[in-house]
Amino acid sequence: MIQHPKKATLITSITLIVISILSYTIKSSPTALIPMAFSILMLICYYFYDKNNKVFAHIILALLLLVFIALFMPLNARIDAADMWGIFRVGIMQLFSLYTIICFIFSFIQARKK
Repeated sequence: MIQHPKKATLITSITLIVISILSYTIKSSPTALIPMAFSILMLICYYFYDKNNKVFAHIILALLLLVFIALFMPLNARIDAADMWGIFRVGIMQLFSLYTIICFIFSFIQARKK
């Protein structure tokens, strides 16, 4: 059930934007908008993906890795605060990011085999 990385990037970017806006409206913390900034950069790369897919695939993967790793700090904070809704929000963002990272890795492996 591994999707094409471009499609997975679009789904992940939209998910991160929606959850970031939702988190900002709930917590009123500007740091909740950081994943949205990375998502906007990923969407920009998404639109240029077909022109030079190798370069933009690596840029998107780097952004995804940054988002995935950076979300561990808010996840720990939400766990310490016993905020189940916050754990859910951050966990969903991490799961979507991880899924897209896996899609890119499988894509890189398939490209290597050709």
